[in-house]
Amino acid sequence: MFEVRRYPVPGGIAVTADVGGDPRHPAVILTHGGGQTRHSWHGAMRELIAQGYHVINLDARGHGDSDWSPDGVYSVELLSDDLKAVIATLPNAPALVGASMGGITSLHAVGTSDRRIASALILVDVVPRVEATGGAKIMAFMRARPEGFANLEEAADAVAAYNPHRPRPRDISGLMKNLRLREDGRLHWHWDPRFLSMDPPEPPIVTERLLEAAARVREPTLVVRGLQSDIVSEAGIEEFRRYLPTLEVFDVPGAGHMVAGDRNDAFNQGVTDFLRRHHPAR
Repeated sequence: MFEVRRYPVPGGIAVTADVGGDPRHPAVILTHGGGQTRHSWHGAMRELIAQGYHVINLDARGHGDSDWSPDGVYSVELLSDDLKAVIATLPNAPALVGASMGGITSLHAVGTSDRRIASALILVDVVPRVEATGGAKIMAFMRARPEGFANLEEAADAVAAYNPHRPRPRDISGLMKNLRLREDGRLHWHWDPRFLSMDPPEPPIVTERLLEAAARVREPTLVVRGLQSDIVSEAGIEEFRRYLPTLEVFDVPGAGHMVAGDRNDAFNQGVTDFLRRHHPAR
């Protein structure tokens, strides 16, 4: 269904992606949130390929199977440059679908480019100014358990505590895609721990730069918001819309910040309907 591909990016490293669908068809690039991996897009990738798109599902640098930054830097500018390097391999401008950190990266890349690099932009549960309490909750989760986990059950317990509204799956084996066994014999999240020491863009601390970027965006843009999210507020949406008046919003009931994982069917419907209007597949 897809192949694993490596893309050279600035700094002499490479990022890893799952790539599927006909490369002659319109492209969609998926970018995950901070502390996640490309596997969080598994359901969405399958649906987009079925709809007729060429899909590139990226691991951000420092995450999943992508290389880590040699100097431990993970700024929004560097992540945007990585995304632009992948876009440059395509014959036509793709649609960008980014969750949280991935959405910030996509917005920054589009709004700071001196040429048209995307045909449509979809931000999943993120706006330039997120709610402080929700952002603090994300950071607390990511900074917890630096010693790792003794087993998969412990990791699943941590995820369940962070997402109490989501039923805990009976089969937790899929969680291993986000974990790695290190030399200490314990399971650790599969991302560079230095990501947290460099003021990472999740939640964003670069709000003003993101709003400036938003003012330069001319591409059709959609925010997919989980109605149970503590990250995106109505005030955050309205501020974003002042800089980007054509902004559209698609609300997903019963979903929190991890919209695609909480309500994948509803999420896919909102995304594919928007893409049909602004970036149709062949």
